Amino acid sequence: MKREDRENWHRRLYYQAAHRGTKEADLLLESFARVYLPSLEAHQLAELDKLLQLPDHDIINWRLGYTQLPPEYDGPVMRLLLSFSLTPGEITSY
Repeated sequence: MKREDRENWHRRLYYQAAHRGTKEADLLLESFARVYLPSLEAHQLAELDKLLQLPDHDIINWRLGYTQLPPEYDGPVMRLLLSFSLTPGEITSY
C-alpha cells in the first residue's frame, strides 16, 4: 500500500473514531485511535474500519460487558479495545 493511501486511511479512521455521535463513544474511540492507530498493520486497520461501521451502543455495550460480543467481531483489534482503559490525562477532547 502506498504511504499516501495509508495516511488517508489513518485520517479517515481517526475522524470516524472521533466523531461518533455519542460523547462516550467519541471519548473511547478517539483515545483508542490516538494510541493504537499509528501502529496497526493493514489487516488490523481493516478490522478497525469494520468496527467503526457499527452503532455506538453496540460498541459501548460490549466494552462495558452489558452484552456479549458476537464472534464475528471478536478479533485482535476488538480485544485491544475491550482491554483499553482511559486515564484522566488521556482524555483531551472534552
